Amino acid sequence: MINPVLAEMAVYPFTRLEEERRRLLAAGVDVIDFGKGDPNEPTDPMIRRALVDALPERAPYPLAEGLPELRQAATGWLERRFGVSVDPESEIVPTYGSKEAIFSLAQVLETDGRVVAFGEPAYPVYERGALFAGARAQTLPLRRENGFLPDLDELDDDVALVWVNYPHNPTGAVAPREFYDELAAAAERHDFVVGSDEAYTELWFDEPPASALQAADRSRVVVFQTLSKRSSMTGYRSGFVAGPPEIVAALKAYRPTVGTAPQEFVQRASAVAWNDERHVEETRTRYRAKREVLIPAVESRGWEIVASGATMYLWVAGPDPAELLERGIIVSPGEMFGPSGEGYVRLALVPTLEECERAAAILREVF
Repeated sequence: MINPVLAEMAVYPFTRLEEERRRLLAAGVDVIDFGKGDPNEPTDPMIRRALVDALPERAPYPLAEGLPELRQAATGWLERRFGVSVDPESEIVPTYGSKEAIFSLAQVLETDGRVVAFGEPAYPVYERGALFAGARAQTLPLRRENGFLPDLDELDDDVALVWVNYPHNPTGAVAPREFYDELAAAAERHDFVVGSDEAYTELWFDEPPASALQAADRSRVVVFQTLSKRSSMTGYRSGFVAGPPEIVAALKAYRPTVGTAPQEFVQRASAVAWNDERHVEETRTRYRAKREVLIPAVESRGWEIVASGATMYLWVAGPDPAELLERGIIVSPGEMFGPSGEGYVRLALVPTLEECERAAAILREVF
């Protein structure tokens, strides 16, 4: 009766973390939750006001192609941020966040019976989207000695889609621009599509990360962007896909079937968000302050912070998640993201600065 792909699938990893959080709260434990990467930062008042102002008396079904003003805002941001020119009519489609669109890409492309490859450790949605599309999943171990970049020579001969995610969740590793040129060249040689999940490009603390759209040949590159982390808008469910006209047209044709176009009042607020950088700089400042509190405390225990150059995460070698849990600190065990994550934990810097300071004090205690 139930789809066997779903029936055989393990419980979504963050569901287990939520169960642990509720158990601790029920036991009266003062919990500091670094597990799930759901920002607690406030959405800027300007964006909230734009949402309220856009609420109509009657809201019709939104169109899959999205509002022109949002597509223009997305392409304008891509030009300012990455120096790339993208056609708002044929190369952009707004999405309901980025997760659903990432899941759907393997169903839109010709992947049935072929291979979808992705780095590991990884966010679970790349594999799940592949399996529901009838594709075979190939994991590419992301090794520390390679800067957590995949070895493209390991790709299966029948690969149809290769996912990359930089800055990377969970490690915080950043890909150099040259990597995207190499990946795009491999896509041309071996006839596959590149899916680039770029949810964390705006959470950086040194140099702004590159985009796959900056590759010399982006004819096979599909980029997924979102306001969830950049603008602390996870609940708004708003992002966009930028890609070749043929693939964007296919996404526009597919999306009415599953009804995932964002509401128009959300789209109008999203246009305001893409057109503003002040609130993004303020968000980076808040995350930087949390890092400055936690990094010395983590290192004081002899644990090692690995990669972690961008994103809202710290990738830490050494801690015992169960031991931290006993002290009310929830982290994501690295193996949740795949076998290459064993021996690591991921800290999502979503608690408040005050909670981070309390966590730092706990870490400095003897235990």
